[in-house]
Amino acid sequence: MNDVLTDEVLGGLPGVTDWQLVRGGGRDSLLVAGPSPGPRPPADAGRADAEAAGRAADAGDASVRGTDPAPLAALMRQLDEAALLTMARVLDRTRLFRDAGRPHTDEILAALAVAPRHAWIVRRWLSTLTAEDRLRPAAATGRHHRLTAPDRRDHARALRDLEGACAGLGYPASMTRFFRAAAERLPLLLQDRTSLHEVLFPDGETDTAQGNYRDSVPSRWANHAAAALLAAEAGRRSERGPLRVLEAGAGVGGTTTAVLEALGDTPVDYLFTDVSPFFLRAAKEAFGDRPGVRYALFDIQADPHGQGLEPGSRDVVLAANVLHNARHAGRCLADLRELLAPDGLLVMIESCREHYQALTSMYLLMSPGPDEEGWFTDLRAGQDRVFLTAEEWTRQLDAAGFDPLPVLPHEAHPLAAAAGQRVIAGRVRAHGARPDPGRVRAALADRLPPSPGPPRVHSVDEIIRPTIPTGELR
Repeated sequence: MNDVLTDEVLGGLPGVTDWQLVRGGGRDSLLVAGPSPGPRPPADAGRADAEAAGRAADAGDASVRGTDPAPLAALMRQLDEAALLTMARVLDRTRLFRDAGRPHTDEILAALAVAPRHAWIVRRWLSTLTAEDRLRPAAATGRHHRLTAPDRRDHARALRDLEGACAGLGYPASMTRFFRAAAERLPLLLQDRTSLHEVLFPDGETDTAQGNYRDSVPSRWANHAAAALLAAEAGRRSERGPLRVLEAGAGVGGTTTAVLEALGDTPVDYLFTDVSPFFLRAAKEAFGDRPGVRYALFDIQADPHGQGLEPGSRDVVLAANVLHNARHAGRCLADLRELLAPDGLLVMIESCREHYQALTSMYLLMSPGPDEEGWFTDLRAGQDRVFLTAEEWTRQLDAAGFDPLPVLPHEAHPLAAAAGQRVIAGRVRAHGARPDPGRVRAALADRLPPSPGPPRVHSVDEIIRPTIPTGELR
């Protein structure tokens, strides 16, 4: 498709002043934007949404009442410290850094026999250890030296001490076992000789993942705050019939539990979706008796319309800890906006800072698939990172045609500083000067050969392109 979508073909499309071609998802997509709308007036629902966000923050605080927030940052740092020691120990065992060695990144990857799809994780280790002053780069050579390698006993002690840190953060004992098992198997995991799924879901059990996404203090706060936003939306729409919710990437249902409890006996058409049948089976066992709850496969990377979802068919889209997996955030948000009613609400939960512990565990689930041609093609392109900051998500929402709500918890909240887990929401904005995608598709059809045909067209308010990295996500 790239070879036919030239500047000449795309020039002069009706209402289009900027465009970006996005590959992947089974079919290329074309993002089109019109003239800059300039400063936007406050949305009609701005005050009501701000009040709902305030009540959602109160709900989050109530869910962790009795937990002292003061130690949380130190406990998170303890998890990070264990991960730093683990990274350094794995690198030291290659013996490349001994005797004043200055190995190149490629030599390190080869010595560890890292599967190509996981190479970004090791590169992230190198930049992280450098930022923590435990490794020195040789300027502009791709080489590294002076690794601060931990004593074996210090590393073992740090892994033992994970139990206290995990308990203080509200994780179950199974989460401690998961972190330790991932650290012990890390070389094999990097080589794809074993799978993190086997460690996270031993014997098909979901207790460990639920401890991460439901029971920990940061997740509990975020889940209850998000649930309060959905309950407020149900009240706002009470005279329009059942609240139509799509939960994308629902996973183990950690957020679903809080949301259904908050909705109570509110009539709902609640579509619980995930890319894996494994999670659908578990959800049916957990929520099967709840009226109005349905289950379906759904992949955020693919065309929603090709998966049986109709434009304008949802009042709320809920996406907890999943949208960072979108290979192009702007396209994914445009997809979801088109599924929403004209004044619909998108509610996300996202980690907006990087935790070192994830670099030795959960990040292995986020690598591209063995058969994927590329990875992130949005503003993260070429940066070896997964998570967006809260400010980046807010700008992405605005560009995709949403009026963002206040990010929760607010920046000065102890949990925002300690965990970085945030609730980010946006209300669908009126169209304004956005190009008409139907007219754009019709114009393209006249200019392109019958096969392979025009790409999917998403009309957005702004195109956000990748930029040269200027720093890390910390």
